[in-house]
Amino acid sequence: MQIVLVDDEHVSIFITRKMLEREGLADEIHTFELPEEALRYVQSKLPGHAPNVILLDLNMPGLDGWAFLEALQPYEAQLLGQCFIYILTSSLDPTDTVRANEFPLVSGLIHKPLDRIQIRTIFDQVVTRQS
Repeated sequence: MQIVLVDDEHVSIFITRKMLEREGLADEIHTFELPEEALRYVQSKLPGHAPNVILLDLNMPGLDGWAFLEALQPYEAQLLGQCFIYILTSSLDPTDTVRANEFPLVSGLIHKPLDRIQIRTIFDQVVTRQS
């Protein structure tokens, strides 16, 4: 499984990457502190080689998570069923959940920090949906 992690906080990237590695579910983990770089990476993999999972922070300077999702909308047909986006957020704002539901590419919203159970749930959901 190929995972792309997009978060502007170096410590969050470090912790999440270590947890993913410890669970051993990812063949490849690509991390990006700049969402613009992550977006270019995902676009470069289309068609046919999109990551299986994108873990996306919402609150980032410049291009935030919402703008990242909007930038992927033209590629929605290529990504649906192939790439599953999970929003990672420390926000408890209920409008985030409502807004996330407006994006068909978003498979779930997870409150930081990501834990072992959430990682296993993501893996199970992705494997089930890709079968």
